[in-house]
Amino acid sequence: MINKELLSILRCPKTKSKLELIELNDKVIAALEEKYKQYFPDTNVSVKYGLLSKEARLIYPIVQDIPILLEEEALSQTVLDEK
Repeated sequence: MINKELLSILRCPKTKSKLELIELNDKVIAALEEKYKQYFPDTNVSVKYGLLSKEARLIYPIVQDIPILLEEEALSQTVLDEK
């Protein structure tokens, strides 16, 4: 998980707004773990949380405890509604 002090510093790269730590649903976790396993071939990829930008309506994944704060890697907030 992400350190609270680090979370207080991080901002959305698109809007510069605060980010909120959220737990991702199983479907999103499975898709992200599949996507990022190519970058971590010798380990089990761990994705459980994301950083939500309410203003941008984007979720930035946290992969292997590393926040991926790239707009092109962000997910639409609507994935939280999918079951």
